[in-house]
Amino acid sequence: MLISSRRNIVLRVNNSKRQSLRRHTFTVENPRRLFIFRPISNLNNGQPNQWYFLLRLKEYYQIDIFLEDAIVIFQRKPGKHGALELVNRTVKLEDSDHGIPFALLGKYEENFSQEDKNKLAQNVCIKQDLSDVLKRPDVMRKRPHVFNCKVPGEGKPMTNQKASGRCWIFACLNVMRQSFMKAFKVDDFEFSQNHLFFWDKMERANYNLDSYIQCARQGETAGSRLVHHLLINPAEDGGQWDMLINVIEKHGVMPKSCFTEAQSAESSRRMCGLINNKMREFCQKLQKLVTDKATDQDIQKAKEGMLEQIYKILSICLGTPPREFTWEYYNNEKVYNKIGPIKPKDFYDKHVKPLYNVADKVCIVNDPRPQNPYGALYTVDYLGNMSGGKPVLYVNQPIDVLKQLTIESIKAGEAVWFGCDVGKCFSLKPSGILDLQVLDFNLVFGLSVLELSKSDRLMYGESLMTHAMVLTGVNVEDDKSTKWRVENSWGDSDGDKGYLVMSDDWFSEFVYEVVIDKKFIPDNVLNVLQQKPKVLPAWDPMGALAKL
Repeated sequence: MLISSRRNIVLRVNNSKRQSLRRHTFTVENPRRLFIFRPISNLNNGQPNQWYFLLRLKEYYQIDIFLEDAIVIFQRKPGKHGALELVNRTVKLEDSDHGIPFALLGKYEENFSQEDKNKLAQNVCIKQDLSDVLKRPDVMRKRPHVFNCKVPGEGKPMTNQKASGRCWIFACLNVMRQSFMKAFKVDDFEFSQNHLFFWDKMERANYNLDSYIQCARQGETAGSRLVHHLLINPAEDGGQWDMLINVIEKHGVMPKSCFTEAQSAESSRRMCGLINNKMREFCQKLQKLVTDKATDQDIQKAKEGMLEQIYKILSICLGTPPREFTWEYYNNEKVYNKIGPIKPKDFYDKHVKPLYNVADKVCIVNDPRPQNPYGALYTVDYLGNMSGGKPVLYVNQPIDVLKQLTIESIKAGEAVWFGCDVGKCFSLKPSGILDLQVLDFNLVFGLSVLELSKSDRLMYGESLMTHAMVLTGVNVEDDKSTKWRVENSWGDSDGDKGYLVMSDDWFSEFVYEVVIDKKFIPDNVLNVLQQKPKVLPAWDPMGALAKL
């Protein structure tokens, strides 16, 4: 084993490899240069386990040679080309006082090598994708895409958010379109995701600028935990349900054909990077204005100029949303129809809201941490997307309540927006299965990834909500749910043409919130909305945004 540092080169020599060392040249890359060691002969100093290596250098260097359980030090004699002398120092490996002891590392290596199963797993995992190796076909066969309760008329076509964090927008519009398609007798339909994406970005920029000003006035400046948190990703793609209410009730909706996708909507990273750059710059300028005791009028004027720059970026990258549009279409009876010219807000109020009113939906969450009891209302500090808009509110309930309310909604024909941690125990290709047993970590690694409780996963940073999708079906046996049908927004290449199947125990462990219409919620749960919400810190995991 070769280890290099700035001024030291370490070569591990075992007796079993003495002959091979005579026949090979070893190279080690050092931050400063490349060194070549060629074995010549053993030192004639009464220590047969020590080996001589010709050091082809033009300056002073030192070599540490590991010999079984000791380190023997050689150094070049100044002024004598190619000559080495033994430094009078030998250190036992177990006496190392920094890092992991070498003896312990040797023990780990020996224990690993003694298990033939480890070698087999190593050979396979080096060449194959880990998720493919871990899959359990027997579990996949037990989760067919068949359900005894589904909403009628699932939306078509299957949507695809591509390389963006707009899942929360797609999930909302996918639920919204189901009743709309039935009422307008269309077989295929999408609302414009780009429209909501544009206005969320614009409103959120304003919300964040106001937050920077407020922080400065409260003495929270650059370097504080709060300001640092707010600057991590101010152009975040992801969102929460109440943010959708804010954008839709103000800016409305429109058919996708009237404001189509843009490249920077389908692949948003570069656009968001540019906005992040400007928002951090704006934060610095606004906080300086506050510190310098600028007037409110001067601060507002500066902020308006900043917002104009954000509007320019969004318009160039996403297009300018039309103030009015005309929607022309054929229904499924091949009859021509036309709506418009009409404003997006009027289109929502007149044609969509009577069928699906986003303001009538309540976000029910499952946060089992002991410090956040059930039956209480929560919000998260500085979590939002519209100044003066609806705050993000969570009604915390046991997981069985979330399941029961979701079942009632599906049975009534209304799909359910939900948020989860999609990266856990998930086999996407090809079956699309969310199941605690679908990946066999014990077989390959001899360990479990489910040692922590749901509460502990939240508290120790192992889990939080990352993705929003739609529940469109459930399998109920003996009055209990056994599996769930999930409409995703990653295209139709995986699962059942883009639909996933989720086991009931996966729901228990990794679903964090569902959005339910008030008419399905009992009074004891609905009345929680009358409470004064407990404010969680801005960095709390319940402030995570659906963004995958």
